[in-house]
Amino acid sequence: MQRCQPILAALTLLSWLALPLAAVAQQPAPPAGPETIEVVAFGDSLSAGYGVGPGEAFPEQLEAALRAAGYDVAVANAGVSGDTTTGGLARLDWSVPESADLVIVELGANDALRGVSPQIAGDNLDRILATLTERGQDVILAGMLAPPNMGSDYQGEFDAIYPRLAEKYGVPLYPFFLDGVASEASLNQDDAMHPNPQGVAVIVERMLPLIRESLDAIIARRATD
Repeated sequence: MQRCQPILAALTLLSWLALPLAAVAQQPAPPAGPETIEVVAFGDSLSAGYGVGPGEAFPEQLEAALRAAGYDVAVANAGVSGDTTTGGLARLDWSVPESADLVIVELGANDALRGVSPQIAGDNLDRILATLTERGQDVILAGMLAPPNMGSDYQGEFDAIYPRLAEKYGVPLYPFFLDGVASEASLNQDDAMHPNPQGVAVIVERMLPLIRESLDAIIARRATD
C-alpha cells in the first residue's frame, strides 16, 4: 500500500482526471469470427487510452499481446474518460454487449478523486457485476486505491470494495490497475497520472497471466459444449 501512495497523492492534485463524460473512446473490435473470444475493456480514461495514440491504448495493446500468444480474440474499447461507477452503471447496457465473453471492469478512480461515498461506489460496482454475471459473462475486476488525503477511514472503506465484491461474485481480482506503473515517471505522461504507451505495456504484461487464465477457462467450456 505504501508504495502506491506517491501516485495516489498526485491523483489528488490532478483532479482534472474527473473530466466530464465527453471523451467516449468506444471503438469496436475487429469483426469476430464464430470462434473468436469477445473481450470488452469497460472503464474510465485508464482503459480508454487518454493521451496515447492509435494502437497504444490498453484494449489495443492487450489484443495484440493475446494474439501474439495464440489467442483468437477481439478486444473492444468501452472506456470513457472521466467516468465514475455511476456513469459506468448508467451506460452498461449499451456499452457492453451481451455477446461479450469476458468483461474487464476498471472503474472507481474518479469516484475516489471526487470523494464519492464508498457505499455508493460499492453499490454501483455491485450492480455492474450482478448484471454481467447474471448474463453469464466472465468478469475480471480491476481494483483501484483511494488517495491517502481522503483519510484512513475513507481509504479503508474504499479499498475494501474490490476484494469484497470479487469474493461475492467469485470473479478474479487484479488488485490495482496501475501496479508497476504508479509513481514511475518513465511510464507515465507529463501529468504523472495517465500511463504512456510504455506504461500501458507494463499493465498489459502484468495482467496477462490473469486474463489468459480466464480465456483458457472460456476455451475449455466451449470444448465441452
